[in-house]
Amino acid sequence: MVLSSLFPSKVQPGAGPFVRERMFRVGRRLPLCVVAPVPWFPLQSLLRRWRPHFRPGAPVHEVQQGFEVWYPRFLCVPGVLKRVDGLAMALGAYPRMRRLRRAGRLDLIDAHFGYPDGYAAVLLGRWLGVPVTITLRGTESRHAADPVLRPLLLKALLGAERVFAVADALKQVAVSIGVPAERITVVGNGVDTERFAPVDRARAREVLGLAENAPVLVSVGGLVERKGFHRVIELLPRLRERWPGLTYLIVGGASAEGNNRPQLEQQVAALGLQDTVRFLGSMPPDELRQPLSAADVFVLATRNEGWANVFLEAMACGLPVVTTDVGGNREVVDRDELGIVVPFGDAAALEAALDAALAKSWDRARIRRHAEDNAWDGRVDRLCAAFAELAGRHDAAGAAAGTLTGKV
Repeated sequence: MVLSSLFPSKVQPGAGPFVRERMFRVGRRLPLCVVAPVPWFPLQSLLRRWRPHFRPGAPVHEVQQGFEVWYPRFLCVPGVLKRVDGLAMALGAYPRMRRLRRAGRLDLIDAHFGYPDGYAAVLLGRWLGVPVTITLRGTESRHAADPVLRPLLLKALLGAERVFAVADALKQVAVSIGVPAERITVVGNGVDTERFAPVDRARAREVLGLAENAPVLVSVGGLVERKGFHRVIELLPRLRERWPGLTYLIVGGASAEGNNRPQLEQQVAALGLQDTVRFLGSMPPDELRQPLSAADVFVLATRNEGWANVFLEAMACGLPVVTTDVGGNREVVDRDELGIVVPFGDAAALEAALDAALAKSWDRARIRRHAEDNAWDGRVDRLCAAFAELAGRHDAAGAAAGTLTGKV
């Protein structure tokens, strides 16, 4: 059973698609369902008058691709009492999970994010008598630096039977707070190389109304400060002097973190870039190959990442990547022939990298082969083997204990 408070729904289709992609692939081999707790407090509807996208909620239950997903609520006051979020999440999820356990549909809990999800999972595993795994995905760096949340994160990671990390950088974060390295297995995310494949560049540009010879940058992600679209926009006036006709495509919309499109549009207007920046809005995965195939360079000036799936998706369409040296970014863009990684916050370095990337003749077939080497199958093999081993070991231990006590 997957436990993650960040999971797509019909209300928030862009919330945590990377969790769903990874685990629904596991679900093709192992029986799987999802409990996605939703933060709630009595007055949150009032906050939506000032922040329309704040906690839009979720349905009670959905069936996605044949898998059942439940969205129980848990009490969570925004901005305060974060130290009790893990306990509150566990209490909110417990009734549904107890029913799943009694129905024989819960043998192992796989939680995503160390806190509060992982902490809640460890409590639930103890209450329900099942093993727990936790997958580190990127928020752990921030929590490890928080003196209040760090002990709770450590308690969660030490309480899990296995910890997965989507990047070695996240493994090192866990080790730095006291988790033994041997307890952590790095299993990065993969890419669907059938869904993400290059299409004819000229045709893609025609569909998007782009000039055939225009230099084109593209970014994909939730429109939030962390992703750094504004950091790219501020460089465009100087880049446009050297690259006439430069176009910057931004693909994405509101996410669980918020929506700063109004601020980005104001920045574009203030710099006079209305003819340079194009907001394409959110796009389903099956349509992303169009802007990715139309572009020359993918850029993401992000402040924090775990393992950015979108880099491999861009590479699967033959695009080089320019990004910042945070989280696991250098583990994905790990060779010069794949792109350029620059220090975070160094605007001059980012500008120089974009200049160089636009000028360079990239081996796009080689970039595509790197994505093919990181397809999902190998990752899913490792995850399924680990889940089966843990569940089997737990069942064997339970049987042995029952024999010793005369219950079997």
